[in-house]
Amino acid sequence: MTRADGPGAGGVDPRELWLDQDRPRRGRRPAFSREAITAAAVALADAEGIDAVTMRRVAAEVGAGVMSLYSYAPDKETLLDLMIDQVNGELPTSSPLTGDWRADLKAIGHLQRDHMLRHPWLATAVPARRTLGPRTLAFLEHALAALRPIGLDGLARLEVFAQLTAFVAGHVAHEVAQAAAAQSPDRATAEALYLAAVAADGHHPELAAALSSAGRPVTPDATFTRFLNRLVDGLDAD
Repeated sequence: MTRADGPGAGGVDPRELWLDQDRPRRGRRPAFSREAITAAAVALADAEGIDAVTMRRVAAEVGAGVMSLYSYAPDKETLLDLMIDQVNGELPTSSPLTGDWRADLKAIGHLQRDHMLRHPWLATAVPARRTLGPRTLAFLEHALAALRPIGLDGLARLEVFAQLTAFVAGHVAHEVAQAAAAQSPDRATAEALYLAAVAADGHHPELAAALSSAGRPVTPDATFTRFLNRLVDGLDAD
């Protein structure tokens, strides 16, 4: 596997990474498959976080020498591209569309959130993605079809989907971090007492009003749904 040539080009040539993967190879039959190596990396990231994924750890998981992995993924960035595309194969691409682009886009947003919560490392990995693999492209095609009734041109629809994906990734990253922080109840109590004191000091009237306003459901599902609705309902179809 080679790297792309040309000024400013970095990483593996995406044509070789995605289009040539099934091309017959000469020589001995490989002892491992790229699919198996990627699956091992995904399992490791799901269990221990993305920082645990190193070429050495993945090699140990599949029982390979670390140097042999470089013929499948020459660096961790390429391995991450492979991991993202493999888990994106879990996203449904054949579910029927309603023709109501706002309803369909909200459904896609919920699918993305559920998907990223199953793979918590994905929310922070998506912004670093360098190339779109075939499974990711299949879901993109589905999303663009959902947006066809919006009346925007193709590039604008791509931008809408990119905006949605960035929102979901950012929200899930925050959600995962908040869930980790909640594991320390003493810290959560201290934060609540601090905010109450700040709201009562007379110097932050807007914050005090916000904290004393009528309550809304604050479950993760309800919060995400409110934010998603505001985003999608505010999109202009003109």
